[in-house]
Amino acid sequence: MAEKTKPEGEETEAKGGKKKLLVIVAVLLVAVGAGAYFFLFSGSGDAKAAAPEKGAVEVLDPIAVNLAGGGYLKIGIALQLTADAGEEKPDGSEALDIVIASYSQANPSDVITARDALKEALEKKIVDAYKEDGKEIVMGIYLTQYVTQ
Repeated sequence: MAEKTKPEGEETEAKGGKKKLLVIVAVLLVAVGAGAYFFLFSGSGDAKAAAPEKGAVEVLDPIAVNLAGGGYLKIGIALQLTADAGEEKPDGSEALDIVIASYSQANPSDVITARDALKEALEKKIVDAYKEDGKEIVMGIYLTQYVTQ
Protein backbone atom coordinates (compact mmCIF):
# COMPACT_ATOMS: atom_id res chain seq x y z
CA MET A 1 0.00 0.00 0.00
CA ALA A 2 1.15 3.41 -0.80
CA GLU A 3 1.21 5.89 2.03
CA LYS A 4 -0.19 9.29 1.40
CA THR A 5 2.10 11.96 2.64
CA LYS A 6 1.62 15.67 2.69
CA PRO A 7 4.28 17.84 1.31
CA GLU A 8 6.28 19.52 4.07
CA GLY A 9 5.03 23.00 3.19
CA GLU A 10 1.36 22.11 3.79
CA GLU A 11 2.06 20.60 7.22
CA THR A 12 3.88 23.68 8.52
CA GLU A 13 1.15 25.94 7.11
CA ALA A 14 -1.49 23.96 9.04
CA LYS A 15 0.49 24.21 12.28
CA GLY A 16 1.17 27.91 11.70
CA GLY A 17 -2.54 28.54 11.04
CA LYS A 18 -3.52 26.80 14.28
CA LYS A 19 -1.00 28.87 16.24
CA LYS A 20 -2.34 32.09 14.74
CA LEU A 21 -5.90 31.06 15.55
CA LEU A 22 -4.90 30.21 19.13
CA VAL A 23 -3.18 33.59 19.58
CA ILE A 24 -6.22 35.44 18.19
CA VAL A 25 -8.59 33.56 20.50
CA ALA A 26 -6.35 34.29 23.50
CA VAL A 27 -6.22 38.01 22.64
CA LEU A 28 -10.01 38.10 22.24
CA LEU A 29 -10.52 36.40 25.61
CA VAL A 30 -8.26 38.93 27.33
CA ALA A 31 -10.10 41.81 25.62
CA VAL A 32 -13.52 40.45 26.63
CA GLY A 33 -12.32 39.92 30.21
CA ALA A 34 -10.94 43.45 30.43
CA GLY A 35 -14.17 44.88 29.02
CA ALA A 36 -16.27 42.91 31.48
CA TYR A 37 -14.10 44.08 34.38
CA PHE A 38 -14.34 47.68 33.22
CA PHE A 39 -18.13 47.65 32.95
CA LEU A 40 -18.85 45.60 36.07
CA PHE A 41 -16.30 46.78 38.62
CA SER A 42 -15.11 50.23 37.67
CA GLY A 43 -17.96 52.29 39.14
CA SER A 44 -18.55 55.74 37.79
CA GLY A 45 -17.57 58.96 39.54
CA ASP A 46 -21.27 59.60 40.31
CA ALA A 47 -21.28 56.91 43.01
CA LYS A 48 -18.55 58.70 44.94
CA ALA A 49 -20.32 62.04 44.56
CA ALA A 50 -23.53 60.52 45.97
CA ALA A 51 -21.81 59.38 49.19
CA PRO A 52 -22.81 61.59 52.10
CA GLU A 53 -20.35 64.03 53.60
CA LYS A 54 -19.15 63.41 57.15
CA GLY A 55 -20.52 65.66 59.85
CA ALA A 56 -20.20 65.64 63.63
CA VAL A 57 -19.75 62.56 65.80
CA GLU A 58 -22.33 62.00 68.57
CA VAL A 59 -20.91 59.89 71.41
CA LEU A 60 -23.53 57.93 73.36
CA ASP A 61 -23.16 56.70 76.93
CA PRO A 62 -22.06 53.06 77.23
CA ILE A 63 -24.67 50.49 78.25
CA ALA A 64 -24.56 46.94 79.65
CA VAL A 65 -26.48 44.29 77.71
CA ASN A 66 -27.32 40.84 79.08
CA LEU A 67 -26.32 38.19 76.53
CA ALA A 68 -28.55 35.25 75.58
CA GLY A 69 -26.16 32.53 76.77
CA GLY A 70 -25.30 34.25 80.06
CA GLY A 71 -22.82 36.98 80.79
CA TYR A 72 -23.00 40.56 79.65
CA LEU A 73 -21.49 43.03 77.24
CA LYS A 74 -20.67 46.61 78.08
CA ILE A 75 -20.82 48.49 74.80
CA GLY A 76 -20.42 52.11 73.89
CA ILE A 77 -21.09 53.54 70.45
CA ALA A 78 -20.69 56.83 68.66
CA LEU A 79 -22.82 57.89 65.72
CA GLN A 80 -21.05 59.35 62.67
CA LEU A 81 -23.53 61.97 61.48
CA THR A 82 -23.77 63.28 57.95
CA ALA A 83 -23.40 66.92 57.03
CA ASP A 84 -27.16 66.87 56.25
CA ALA A 85 -27.90 66.25 59.93
CA GLY A 86 -27.32 69.93 60.62
CA GLU A 87 -26.62 71.39 64.04
CA GLU A 88 -29.40 69.52 65.81
CA LYS A 89 -28.12 66.22 67.19
CA PRO A 90 -30.39 63.18 66.88
CA ASP A 91 -31.75 61.44 69.94
CA GLY A 92 -29.54 58.44 70.68
CA SER A 93 -32.20 56.43 72.50
CA GLU A 94 -33.33 54.73 69.30
CA ALA A 95 -29.75 53.65 68.56
CA LEU A 96 -29.31 52.31 72.09
CA ASP A 97 -32.59 50.40 71.78
CA ILE A 98 -31.31 48.80 68.57
CA VAL A 99 -28.06 47.87 70.34
CA ILE A 100 -29.96 46.18 73.16
CA ALA A 101 -32.28 44.32 70.77
CA SER A 102 -29.39 43.15 68.59
CA TYR A 103 -26.90 42.07 71.25
CA SER A 104 -29.32 40.60 73.81
CA GLN A 105 -29.94 37.74 71.36
CA ALA A 106 -26.23 37.02 70.90
CA ASN A 107 -24.24 34.32 72.69
CA PRO A 108 -21.02 35.24 74.49
CA SER A 109 -18.97 33.25 71.96
CA ASP A 110 -20.59 35.16 69.08
CA VAL A 111 -19.79 38.48 70.72
CA ILE A 112 -16.12 37.51 70.84
CA THR A 113 -15.66 35.70 67.53
CA ALA A 114 -18.11 37.53 65.25
CA ARG A 115 -17.51 41.06 66.48
CA ASP A 116 -17.07 42.61 63.01
CA ALA A 117 -20.14 40.88 61.57
CA LEU A 118 -22.27 41.96 64.53
CA LYS A 119 -21.02 45.54 64.22
CA GLU A 120 -21.76 45.58 60.49
CA ALA A 121 -25.34 44.36 61.05
CA LEU A 122 -25.82 46.85 63.89
CA GLU A 123 -24.51 49.70 61.76
CA LYS A 124 -26.94 48.87 58.94
CA LYS A 125 -29.90 48.81 61.35
CA ILE A 126 -28.94 52.14 62.93
CA VAL A 127 -28.27 53.88 59.59
CA ASP A 128 -31.66 52.68 58.31
CA ALA A 129 -33.40 53.86 61.50
CA TYR A 130 -32.02 57.40 61.17
CA LYS A 131 -33.28 58.23 57.69
CA GLU A 132 -35.59 61.20 57.38
CA ASP A 133 -37.29 62.11 54.11
CA GLY A 134 -34.85 59.91 52.18
CA LYS A 135 -31.80 61.64 53.72
CA GLU A 136 -29.29 59.78 55.84
CA ILE A 137 -28.73 61.41 59.21
CA VAL A 138 -26.29 58.75 60.46
CA MET A 139 -23.76 57.28 58.05
CA GLY A 140 -21.90 54.92 60.37
CA ILE A 141 -21.05 53.93 63.91
CA TYR A 142 -17.90 53.54 65.96
CA LEU A 143 -17.48 51.20 68.92
CA THR A 144 -16.08 53.23 71.80
CA GLN A 145 -16.28 50.44 74.42
CA TYR A 146 -16.58 46.69 74.03
CA VAL A 147 -16.12 44.63 77.19
CA THR A 148 -17.64 41.20 77.73
CA GLN A 149 -17.78 38.95 80.74
